[in-house]
Amino acid sequence: MLASVERCTNAMASSHSSSPVPHPSSGGSEGIFRKDRDPSSRHYRPVHSLPDVCPKEPTGEAARVLCEGPSVVADQHRWTVYNSKVNLPAALNDPRLAKRESDFFTKTWGLDFAETEVMPSFYLPNITKEHFGPYLQETAQREKIHERCKSICSNKDEMDAVSSITNNHDKSRTELEQVPKIFMKPDFALDDPTTFNAVLPWSHFNSAGGKSSRDMASSRLLQEKLSHYLDVVEVSIARQISLRSEAFFHAMSSQHELQDRLTETARAVAVLRGRAAAIERIMCEGPLRALRQALTRSNCARLHNKLKLMAAVHQSQPTVQLLLSTSEFVGALELIATTKEVLQLELQGIHSFRHLGSQLCEMEKLIDKMMVGDFSMYSRSDLNRSLEDDGLVMEKDRLESLVFGLLRQRKLNFLDIYSDEMILAAKSIVTQSVVDSVSQIEEIDTDIVTKLADQMRLMTFPQWFELLKSVFENFILFLKRIKVTLSVVRNVVLEALDSNQKSRLLERAAVGGLTEAPGTPLNQEEAELAYLTHEGLFISDALNDAQLHLGASTGQEQSSTVGPRQALSRMDGCGSDSASGTTESSTSREHAFQPGGAAISSSEDLMPSDLELGRVANNIQELLYTASDVSHDRCVKVLMARAKDGSLERLSSAEFVFLSQAVEGFVRDTEKLCCRRSVSLRGALQSQANRFVHRFHEERKTKLSLLLDNERWKQAEVPAEFQDLVNSIADGRITLPDRKPQGTEERKPSDYLHIDGQKYAVVGTVLLLIRIFLEYCQCVNDIPSISTDMLTRLSDLLKHFNSRSCQLVLGAGALQVVGLKTITTKNLALASRCLQLVVHYIPVIRAHFETKLAPKQYSVLRHFDHITKDYNDHIAEISAKLMAIMDSLFEKVLSKYEVKAPMPSACFRNVCKQMAKMHEALYELLPEEQAQMLFLRINASFKMHLKRQLARLGVHHDGGPQHGLVTVDVAFYTENVQSLRALEMLDLNMAEIWEQKR
Repeated sequence: MLASVERCTNAMASSHSSSPVPHPSSGGSEGIFRKDRDPSSRHYRPVHSLPDVCPKEPTGEAARVLCEGPSVVADQHRWTVYNSKVNLPAALNDPRLAKRESDFFTKTWGLDFAETEVMPSFYLPNITKEHFGPYLQETAQREKIHERCKSICSNKDEMDAVSSITNNHDKSRTELEQVPKIFMKPDFALDDPTTFNAVLPWSHFNSAGGKSSRDMASSRLLQEKLSHYLDVVEVSIARQISLRSEAFFHAMSSQHELQDRLTETARAVAVLRGRAAAIERIMCEGPLRALRQALTRSNCARLHNKLKLMAAVHQSQPTVQLLLSTSEFVGALELIATTKEVLQLELQGIHSFRHLGSQLCEMEKLIDKMMVGDFSMYSRSDLNRSLEDDGLVMEKDRLESLVFGLLRQRKLNFLDIYSDEMILAAKSIVTQSVVDSVSQIEEIDTDIVTKLADQMRLMTFPQWFELLKSVFENFILFLKRIKVTLSVVRNVVLEALDSNQKSRLLERAAVGGLTEAPGTPLNQEEAELAYLTHEGLFISDALNDAQLHLGASTGQEQSSTVGPRQALSRMDGCGSDSASGTTESSTSREHAFQPGGAAISSSEDLMPSDLELGRVANNIQELLYTASDVSHDRCVKVLMARAKDGSLERLSSAEFVFLSQAVEGFVRDTEKLCCRRSVSLRGALQSQANRFVHRFHEERKTKLSLLLDNERWKQAEVPAEFQDLVNSIADGRITLPDRKPQGTEERKPSDYLHIDGQKYAVVGTVLLLIRIFLEYCQCVNDIPSISTDMLTRLSDLLKHFNSRSCQLVLGAGALQVVGLKTITTKNLALASRCLQLVVHYIPVIRAHFETKLAPKQYSVLRHFDHITKDYNDHIAEISAKLMAIMDSLFEKVLSKYEVKAPMPSACFRNVCKQMAKMHEALYELLPEEQAQMLFLRINASFKMHLKRQLARLGVHHDGGPQHGLVTVDVAFYTENVQSLRALEMLDLNMAEIWEQKR
């Protein structure tokens, strides 16, 4: 009781120490208590709190000051006094200093520091009267109303009431303060020894157990004190109850009214329940029973379908094994994918199939390995089978099945496997070809010579050339087989790409049909069925679920027109993660697994994208290019193995031409077959061709040098075969004859070479030179790739002939080399005529090479222009040499000429004799035009020397005796010269000897 009294007393004390007692508003009847608007205008006596031995938290001004201090939480982002790093009092009262420093501020900061005006703080705003403007405007109207109310209303009654209440509060508080604080504690309990000793101190009682008058008085006093405390508390409780009596009685009356209303409500609820039970018994039990039976039947049908589906899934593993035994990888993968999808969509959570998904995944991985291994085995057997087989594609259906399965599993690197097998097969083709060729040659002992390259080098060129042609033929068949196989693979890829595009179009059409299905309204039977089968909290959820179920079923019926595979692929996208199953209809499940039908699968989702399939198609074409490059590389190995010891450099031109033609033919065939211009074999042939050209040129240059060094510069007979050769050149055939024409041996050689109606007296070296440059032209015909190099070498050969012949004839080198006694005019004329023959054929050679060169290579043809100029200069030098011979003769003979009888003089007889010898030497060698031009120049030289001698002798054209004698000699000279063949019509114009210089 004392504890309850204490709690009541504490409550009253707290109410007294709080704000003034609220009172009902004068204008309202709701009994709502409001606080006074202006508590500062009322005056109360200060209320004293009860004494307490326990320490209290700061109250009054101390609490207000403490609350007004900076808050670390609220002021954490702005500067407060807690951010200060220097304690100024501690700095001023430093205990380490003997005495306080008087100049603490001024010794460092100057004498003006103490008087310096303190700058305003950056953290405190400058408050002006304008800052209070909004507040004053907001409270001005309310302040006017308050002042008007204060002037109108009287506060006397309120003051009296407040005064009486205050007096009662003070009296009650004074009385309660007499009760010790121990009785007011919440944890007051007499069973606590400390509390018990505090309330009933044993010091008032005799410890010996005896009772004295003093002890009895103390006991009576304690009893009276406790009774007084009890009375004080009871009075205080009664006063509090009296103050709140009105509210208490109002609550009691409200409680009785509430109980009456609850009784009426319970009676109405009982009546309603009775009526509902009657309605349920009469009207609902029968229909509900029918609906439950219909639902049960539907559930049984669904269970039956589920069991059939489970039976079909159970048979999937044996079916997969059966398909794998027949290498039907695509069908097995389709069945696995369909089974996995059905497990996820239809049979999720079934305990008996908990391991089937992982088993199917492992089986799928096994099929991947089997397909890769089978494709590798197929590639190896297809590429390594005999090239004589007629069938180009081995087991086409198996190849298509493997490729489609690999594409479906996204094993897009299967072409790398085929590429590796292709490289190995190319190596084996070369090896087998060499082994077959060596086995037919008895001279090569394979036990001693084990390396294939050494065996090829031991072959003769015909044997090795037959081997090379066999390798070429085998590689052509090899490339044809690869091309046909890759075309099959490419067709499968294109079919997959076309299938992807068609499936996307069908899916778009199906999705367009699905957009209208969810809006179908539910009929009454479906709504009732949804209500009965729903296990949730709200019936609206059941109706929504039924609506979604109907939309999904409608979508499946529409998708059945597209195909079960697309329908399952869409069902996989809709709620396949739910643990309780999906809402697809049982008809779609029956369609997914027919007792003997093919399994459906979402293979379209597993197939590579269009970009990936396009990349695979490009890789197939690149693989064909790679096959061409590999074939060329292996042929290069065969070529370089033969060329390692320089065998190809020592080939004859005909043999190298055969080799070049074979290589060019192989390159053309592979380029036509693979649409790829491989350069490795051409490059190797070009390298060998450069070496061949160098050796070819050096051999012919050496041969020409030997011929020139042994040439005696006498006119040679022209065999009939050379005449036929130049005739073929005149007909436009710049080539060597394949064989000698019939009857060539019976024809006699000719003295001259007849070309375009002219006769050329030539030496034997020039005849061979014609054949040599025809050999150069023939090589260019056979090997067009060496045209530029061959042109350069032919230019060098022609320059060598020109320079060497000049050294031997004009330079008189033949005197020491061959042993000629002298270089005669006939030697000079033959040399000139030979040079003229070469000059005649230079344009022909130029035109031939121009047809073999690319337009950008025409610049090398300028070599022929330089050579022509050099030859013409050489011919002119020979002509000048002949003139110099006769000029020196005229000077020597005419310097002794004297005008005296007998006539003709011996001097003129000697000149005519030398002229006749010159004519005899040149007439058979030079054409008439050149002979006439030469003798005209000789005649001019004669006239010049004769005129000079006549001037020295003082003979003039005056009709005197000496003039008559000279006229006789000149007539003799004219008669003799014009009597020479081809010079009859030559105009000597001897009258010029008498002309005087003007």
